[in-house]
Amino acid sequence: MSCRYLHERTTTAAADAFQQAEVAVLPTGSVEQHGPALPLGTDLLAARAVAETVGDHPDALLLPPIPVGVSAHHRQFDGTLWTDPETFESYVADIVASAAEHGVRKAVVVNGHGGNSEALRRAARGLREEEVAFAAPWNWWSNLDALIAEELDTSLGHADEVETSMMLAVAEDLVRESALEAAEDEGGDSWGKSIQGASVGFDAIDFTESGAVGEPTAGSKEVGEKLLAHATDDLAALVEWLAEQDVDDLWPRGHK
Repeated sequence: MSCRYLHERTTTAAADAFQQAEVAVLPTGSVEQHGPALPLGTDLLAARAVAETVGDHPDALLLPPIPVGVSAHHRQFDGTLWTDPETFESYVADIVASAAEHGVRKAVVVNGHGGNSEALRRAARGLREEEVAFAAPWNWWSNLDALIAEELDTSLGHADEVETSMMLAVAEDLVRESALEAAEDEGGDSWGKSIQGASVGFDAIDFTESGAVGEPTAGSKEVGEKLLAHATDDLAALVEWLAEQDVDDLWPRGHK
């Protein structure tokens, strides 16, 4: 499958691409610890892999991926990079607004990191309120709960069987399979820590020594390929729906 990001085009080729496209597709992720077995770029690699599946879609234009996200809660683990939520929000909004200036005023943000979600939602709301662009934040796993439960009998954790499966499917050479057992043995059973209903686990180190949460040894390439295929179908359907919408109908109702 061919895939050409905006940054791989010349300015004249970009002019044609913006004229033809209806929806900008912006991958966002993180560079943060994913335990001893998975790469720091797990969230970025997953988001990018899913986004690239619409690289040839006639309605889509792939924008350059944003690698670093809102990840300060992983800062005690080596290699983690992060930015603050307000900076991330503004950066994403500026990129989507730039695409809108070139004529593509609808976007899907293909996100791979849960920590980005609140900032992405705020960015999308601000762009819509100002009638600059309509951006739909979309986590690649957001419509896969049933499949994850069926295949792995779990829900999404961190550096767990879900993310291990996805990495085995899209970046197998970066997975240290020999370290999966240690990741699990020294990991957490669930995300977060609470006492009497109060959340007291502010950072990942508060509830996982390895950085993993879940059962990464249960992951498999076969399941990862199923996750990727279903996420691909979901993204294509979302792009197609958004492409069909008149942008004027997407602004807030009653907006003056």
